[in-house]
Amino acid sequence: MKIKKYAAIDIGSNAIRMLVSNVINHKKKQIILKNALVRVPIRLGEDSFTSGSISKKNKKRIVKSMKAFKILMKVHGVKDYMAYATSALREAKNGKKVAKEVLTKSGIKIEIIDGKKEAKIISNTNVFNVVGNEKTFLYVDVGGGSTEFSVLKNGKRIHSKSFKIGTVRLLNDGVTEELWLLAENWVKEKTKEYQKIYLLGTGGNINKLHKMANIKDDRPITYLTLSAMYSKLSKMTYEERIIKLGLNPDRSDVILPAAQLFLKTLNWSGAKVIYVPKVGLSDGMIRELCKKKKMNS
Repeated sequence: MKIKKYAAIDIGSNAIRMLVSNVINHKKKQIILKNALVRVPIRLGEDSFTSGSISKKNKKRIVKSMKAFKILMKVHGVKDYMAYATSALREAKNGKKVAKEVLTKSGIKIEIIDGKKEAKIISNTNVFNVVGNEKTFLYVDVGGGSTEFSVLKNGKRIHSKSFKIGTVRLLNDGVTEELWLLAENWVKEKTKEYQKIYLLGTGGNINKLHKMANIKDDRPITYLTLSAMYSKLSKMTYEERIIKLGLNPDRSDVILPAAQLFLKTLNWSGAKVIYVPKVGLSDGMIRELCKKKKMNS
């Protein structure tokens, strides 16, 4: 049995995460097990989607985070890593400059990826281990800066599209009616031929909503449950959601636009439930790293 540790660093619009996974090769089988997850609440999207560039303060925080991640990787004995940045750095005027500075000061190489690649990596995760691949799914990954949609049939990706609709962007009134309409039309067009379609939801907010609903991991959250939760959450203040529900301060505000986006997508697609496999970009990155290593070995 061979065990190697790989790390995935996901530089998002609402937070920066590092996932460390154990990759076990045993009898021609590969098993990937999550080992550690570190999340730093740096809201880069607030800079990028309002002023168009990353502030000096947040630039320093990214560098410090990467230095810390590098130390943690050493402690864990990580063999290789990948660091991907999504919409916040992608759209910031100084995004490439920030990535260059991070490399110089911390030694961590960041790749800024486009929405298409993001959607592809996310839908390459091991979601079907949780939900099975006999159903047709509309895969919805809601981030701080963008939402990735993919239609998955028999375990294969048929269509995918990224839209600049994300929770941090919505909080800062950065989504036009025209963009909402484009997303609605795309979802309706790509799902109309399927009599029965299910939503697959990923991202920190839907994970949290699923947990708050006290639903078993393999059971979906229904439209009615999500709608009731949205109604309850929207009647509470930001402070009440932190004090009474124990939500993190950087989750307490973005959870509302995320719930709203999932409810809209359920309506557009005609789906009644959302399966929540609790995987995301970082899981897909670990799988991509394994593939890359296999090809080079």
